Amino acid sequence: MNAERLLQHYEQIAYAPDAIARLRRFILDLAVRGKLVPQSFGDEPASELLKRIAEEKARLLKAGEIRTPKPFSAVVDVPFSIPSNWSWTQIAEIGIISPRNDAPDALEASFVPMPLIAAEYGVVNGHEVRTWGEIKKGYTHFAEGDVGLAKITPCFENGKSTVFRNLTGGIGSGTTELHVVRPLLVVADYILLFWKSPHFIETGIPKMTGTAGQKRVPTDYFAYSPFPLPPLDEQHRIVAKVDELMALCDELEAARTERETKRDRLTAASLARLNTPDPETFRDAARFALDALPALTARPDQIKQLRQTILNLAVRGKLVPQDPSDEPAGELLKRISSEKKRLMAEKGIRGQKPALPAENFELDTDIPATWQHVYLQDIAYQITDGTHLTPKYTETGKPFLSAQNVKPFRFMPGKHRFVSEQDFDSYRANRRPERGDILLTRVGAGIGEAAVLDSDFEFAFYVSLCLIKVPTSCINVEYLVLWLNSPEGRDSSSSRTYGKGASQGNLNLGLIRTFKIPLPPLAEQNRIVATVDELMALCDQLETSLASADETRKKLLDTLLAEALAPVDADALQEAAE
Repeated sequence: MNAERLLQHYEQIAYAPDAIARLRRFILDLAVRGKLVPQSFGDEPASELLKRIAEEKARLLKAGEIRTPKPFSAVVDVPFSIPSNWSWTQIAEIGIISPRNDAPDALEASFVPMPLIAAEYGVVNGHEVRTWGEIKKGYTHFAEGDVGLAKITPCFENGKSTVFRNLTGGIGSGTTELHVVRPLLVVADYILLFWKSPHFIETGIPKMTGTAGQKRVPTDYFAYSPFPLPPLDEQHRIVAKVDELMALCDELEAARTERETKRDRLTAASLARLNTPDPETFRDAARFALDALPALTARPDQIKQLRQTILNLAVRGKLVPQDPSDEPAGELLKRISSEKKRLMAEKGIRGQKPALPAENFELDTDIPATWQHVYLQDIAYQITDGTHLTPKYTETGKPFLSAQNVKPFRFMPGKHRFVSEQDFDSYRANRRPERGDILLTRVGAGIGEAAVLDSDFEFAFYVSLCLIKVPTSCINVEYLVLWLNSPEGRDSSSSRTYGKGASQGNLNLGLIRTFKIPLPPLAEQNRIVATVDELMALCDQLETSLASADETRKKLLDTLLAEALAPVDADALQEAAE
């Protein structure tokens, strides 16, 4: 086996995508190809073992203990090369297919449903104790030491198979979705590891028959596909080595989980200190978090947490320092009010009834002194949704958009449907999106996601979207979108959703108008947006770096696996045997 370099480079490849799962499959692949343990030229060849199996079958048949087996043909098309003292055979040749049990009805026995059969190698089957009379009819029979293979999708693809052990009364029955063999003079665990090998599963999937969701592995594939049989002593050595290496994989997985748990705790603690900062220690905590970014972000989900923390800090006045010379938000509101009136008159937009009386407004003090909380309706001169009419789609015509065209910070008009020019004008009545407006999703799983309309693309849109227009001379719309997509903004959306839950519910326009926005001075809005852009670009770089590192690890793992599977030099093999 040429696996030494694989072990030497394990630390480099341990964080490759599915590294340990791939190592487990690799071990099984080596095992069934004769590459896991060296061959011993003193072993009885598999061809002699097959003769002894045939003699045992003849004895059992003569004694009336088994039925006459179905004839089978010799293996012709072999999938890969095997050592010279191995033989290609079939499950039907080395065991009894679909054995039956004969026992008193009162005998306590084991019942094994599919959930008690594991996909993982080395996990013993569970069982329920029943009387044999309860379970002898209508189920698949097996006995202690038999090997069962799940034949239905997705259990087969997942590797569900087992050597039945610890059966009450020594016998059992179970799910009808099993193929079972009773091995003759062959190590049951070797059959099991072959059934869990990538070769057997991947080759079997295209051969499954039946309708979607009910596909099954046919008996012909189970019983008569090529099976690589080693000498009996080597079967024992292979199983022992697989057990040893799977235990090592368990240790590696546990060590990796422990490292990831510690990293998660450090990440969570660092981000928590930023999200609920102590004014006296915040600067040091922020510096620590920024310096530790590469160590804290080893997975995409951790970078997602970091992005949320950046947004949270930004809308709470913790991301950039305040400048006493900035025009306070209170003064800015006066200019916003004046500009709103001018724009509404200019565009012919009617005033909207306040969603809440002013006396119900409660200020939150957890923002800088120069900031002010405002309702969205106080700073927007139009908040409306799309047409409520059921759109009549056409093959060509004018663009018509819906919630799928808006994601956090991304306006994506590319994939859209069409409506006629006549309907287009009616759908756009009193709702004409322009560059610099904000679109917010009102329905579906992405409820509350917002983006700036950053082009002059002309379109109509459905009721699933909300259009928000603000005076861009007084408000940085990127800051407003930043708040809408922040944890606080998304909570505001989800808490106001009614109907069938957040994934299918609806965000009412009147409730959208009551969003309570923390409004900084305009100059600080600009600084916040610039800093967030800079930090998000850093997150992008980290994600790219992670993806690149993952790809590098994957390529290294692929190379090492291919190298380990390469044929061993014959002289080296002889030396190993001696």
